[in-house]
Amino acid sequence: MRQKFMISKDGAKSTLKISEWAIIDRELKKANAPSIKKRDFSLIGEETYDQKAVLRSISIGQEAVIGTLRTNNLFPIQPYANKIAETVMTLYDSSDESPVELFFDDVDLLSVNEK
Repeated sequence: MRQKFMISKDGAKSTLKISEWAIIDRELKKANAPSIKKRDFSLIGEETYDQKAVLRSISIGQEAVIGTLRTNNLFPIQPYANKIAETVMTLYDSSDESPVELFFDDVDLLSVNEK
C-alpha cells in the first residue's frame, strides 16, 4: 500500500494535525511513483493533537511521541511511526510551520526484509 502522512502544526491554535492518505484505487496500486498525483490519494484518517501533550512527549523521547501520536484512528506500523515521530520532533525543533509530507510504500519494506 502507498500512503502519505501530512503533518502540520498550527502555532495560533496550539495544535498538531496529522492526516493519513492512501491509494485505494486498484488501477493505481502498481503505478510508478512519479506518475502518482495528489488526487490519486484518498483521506483515510486525521487526528489533531494538543501541542502541550506533544511537547511533553518530545521532552521524554521518541517512544513517548509515538505513544502520544498513536490513537484508535491513527495507528501506523512501527517503521512509519518512527519516521512520523522523528518528523514531529524536528518540526517542533524548528520555527518553520510549513506542513511536512511523508510518503511510504510497503514495497520498500518488503525489499528491506529480503536483504
